[in-house]
Amino acid sequence: MSLYCGIAFRRKSFWCYRLLSTYITKTRYLFELKEDDDACKKAQQTGAFYLFHSLAPLLQQSEHQYLPPQHSLLELERLLRKFGQDTQRVEDSVLIGCSEQHEAWFALDLCLNGSSSINASLQKPEMEMELKGSFVDLRKALFWLNVKDASLLSTAQALLRWHDAHQFCSRMITLVSDGTRCLLARQSSFPKGMYSALAGFCDIGESVEEAVRREVAEEVGLEIERLQYSASQHWPFPNSSLMIACHATVKPGQTEIQVNFRELEAAAWFSHDEVITALKRNDPHTQQQNGAFPFWLPPKLAIANQLIKEWVEKSTCSSLPA
Repeated sequence: MSLYCGIAFRRKSFWCYRLLSTYITKTRYLFELKEDDDACKKAQQTGAFYLFHSLAPLLQQSEHQYLPPQHSLLELERLLRKFGQDTQRVEDSVLIGCSEQHEAWFALDLCLNGSSSINASLQKPEMEMELKGSFVDLRKALFWLNVKDASLLSTAQALLRWHDAHQFCSRMITLVSDGTRCLLARQSSFPKGMYSALAGFCDIGESVEEAVRREVAEEVGLEIERLQYSASQHWPFPNSSLMIACHATVKPGQTEIQVNFRELEAAAWFSHDEVITALKRNDPHTQQQNGAFPFWLPPKLAIANQLIKEWVEKSTCSSLPA
């Protein structure tokens, strides 16, 4: 078993100095903005805002195509003041992505959240005139937009709708393998010695595949190559979630773990034999003579245990002679 915890970090950030792919650096940058309110507010200073009205995105016609215009924070605050709205409405915006240069993108609905909604509804025509565009129903807009803009605005609308009405998402759990080993991790809240599969929440607007790819990149700095659905399970903790369990395989030759210590206490690759020994362990809570706790796995009731057993069985079958 090898633990990859000795990583250099920049001050106030968990980024490692190893050269990571563009996807991983973007994913971890977005994770930092989601976790750190100060970092998110700073990103708004140089970021771009997409505007909605009653969940309809603002579009502008340019020759034979429609484009969603971007607005700076200063432009947005000036618009809000002109139409009698508090500039604090900016705090209702949702983070929807970023560019490869880490320019953060946000979406704000001018007619959701707060007592100013009625006034905003009355001023929609005036707003469209001021913004030189139209708020278009998204179902209609999808026929006019390119794939990139359609995907971004669909995600933005889903996030705006969800934040206006809900609190929790479905939960996802994934067992990552490199073919001969499986990756297990632990959080500081876990019982001593216990490791489990990676887990996280599915963001609104994401498919299961997108959620798995993002979570693996966020937590351990790896990119997955293949994904296979396993099963689902109702889990009562902490907020009665639906667990969606998957197996994932990382890209060959890209197995160096970069632990995100905001999410995890440790992560490691475990061999087939190590996992089998842990599955057979009857009393994992007993300390060893050196004071350490043995490596053990979640209980049989947990879907993580099922994922790990499936991996062991598959590995055992693939290693048998033909």
